Amino acid sequence: MNTNYNKFIYVGFLAIGIYHAGIEKDYMEAASSFGIGLAFDPFDPTKKWQERALWQKAILLLHLGITAALFGYGIGINE
Repeated sequence: MNTNYNKFIYVGFLAIGIYHAGIEKDYMEAASSFGIGLAFDPFDPTKKWQERALWQKAILLLHLGITAALFGYGIGINE
């Protein structure tokens, strides 16, 4: 897939996730949108993990952490 399109799709899923978490307070839907966004790597997807810059790794790991936190919070709040 073209990297230029990946960036737009990635940002789109982030925006949808922020909307679900911030406006609708639907944390499970936000977690799923954030998780799908991770599939669209905004950086060069042909590079291996070891070859990526530290800041790229940090952004992707932070994104994964936010996704996991939203998922956990969504499960806890719906208990």
